[in-house]
Amino acid sequence: MLFSKAIIRTLLSVGGSEAVTVIQPPIILRSVATSGPCAAKKMAVVKLNAGERSELLTPLFDKGWTMVDNRDAIYKEFLFKDFSESWGFMSRISLKAEQMNHHPEWFNVYNKVQITLATHDCGGLSTKDVKLATFIESVAK
Repeated sequence: MLFSKAIIRTLLSVGGSEAVTVIQPPIILRSVATSGPCAAKKMAVVKLNAGERSELLTPLFDKGWTMVDNRDAIYKEFLFKDFSESWGFMSRISLKAEQMNHHPEWFNVYNKVQITLATHDCGGLSTKDVKLATFIESVAK
């Protein structure tokens, strides 16, 4: 094996004379352009317009989602058999939310999970909320 540029350390075991060699791969640091033609472009998240709201939110309203009073957000409460089932539901959502980089506001007590969705980047509802709510409905079954 080739260990050039790797860090090789030898550690002594606690209270003994045995030596353990640890090989750590090199740390690779890379500069990232923050401006100019090579800079990563972040897609702007925009609020749903009236047509999108009608088309995309109606199926969610039919499944029990409601608008939050005095806020551009949607809400739904889910009830499960017990805490374990509600926690499993939340775990599945958390994996998807991480993948989407879109995290719900939620509250859990025993078998109840209350979820509010809104996109903070645009100050209201976006397609991210619709996609996550649709996923939530698929795992709530």
